[in-house]
Amino acid sequence: MNLKIPSPLTKINSHFLKNKGVELYIKRDDLIHEIISGNKWRKLKYNFLHAKKSKIKNIVSFGGKYSNHLHALSFVSKQFKIQSIGIVRGEREKNLNHTLSFCIENGMKLIFIDRSSYRTNKYDKKFLENIKTSQGNFYLLPEGGNNKLGVKGCKEIISEIDIEFDYFCSSVGTGCTASGVIQKLPSNKKFIGFSPFKKNHEQISVIQNHCSNEKKNWYIFTDTEFGGFGKFNKELLDFINEFYHEHKIKLDHIYNGKQLFNLFILIKKNFFPKKTRIIALHTGGIQGLESLNKFI
Repeated sequence: MNLKIPSPLTKINSHFLKNKGVELYIKRDDLIHEIISGNKWRKLKYNFLHAKKSKIKNIVSFGGKYSNHLHALSFVSKQFKIQSIGIVRGEREKNLNHTLSFCIENGMKLIFIDRSSYRTNKYDKKFLENIKTSQGNFYLLPEGGNNKLGVKGCKEIISEIDIEFDYFCSSVGTGCTASGVIQKLPSNKKFIGFSPFKKNHEQISVIQNHCSNEKKNWYIFTDTEFGGFGKFNKELLDFINEFYHEHKIKLDHIYNGKQLFNLFILIKKNFFPKKTRIIALHTGGIQGLESLNKFI
């Protein structure tokens, strides 16, 4: 696989930022690979090196119907010649969307479970034993690649940055990427996470479990503008389109669009002192833009 690592930094030039005295750089993890974009390869990297070393034949993981994680997992599994099995949240639809169709094209087996069972029983021992009975022994990869090996890969993001900065920002899904960044982040620098959920108790718990209690230089904002995960409106779509028009950087409407939208609100409200330098991570997920055709 041809991977662009370290991913580059792109400075965002605008009169708005200049007037606020804030410098903003985008860490372009969306350019790592055409398919395994964003933080996906970072979270999969060490898991697949472990799988290859251990001669694992099957790998099981979880995600929604538009999951960036399952999309990337299916592709990497094919490259490593490992059978991937995706546990998908929600009932199977007659016509699969482009994300799940891509997974099948890469040989992923899909198992659909209702939302209630997914939320409460996806890691249930009996449920996993049933999968083992039907599919054989497997390596269990948590949703979003959220385990110690996933965190290890995400720590490398900070190691790639060769400029001084004050804040590092990222969208926060499972909390895996945030945990890796916070672990590596010097104590004199701050992490701000933007959760696409209305509540962030789960993400905070994940970060606290992965990171030392001494790490106090981070904060997670919840989604107060758009109504929660997967929700969006014309204002967000206009922002995404305008951002692309001005800076030629595509943003998705689930994670990165909301992150930059809310970051600009903080800048507008003078949350950051003048002469602040911010680095915002682009976590990829551009494949999810295809899903917009269903809604607009």
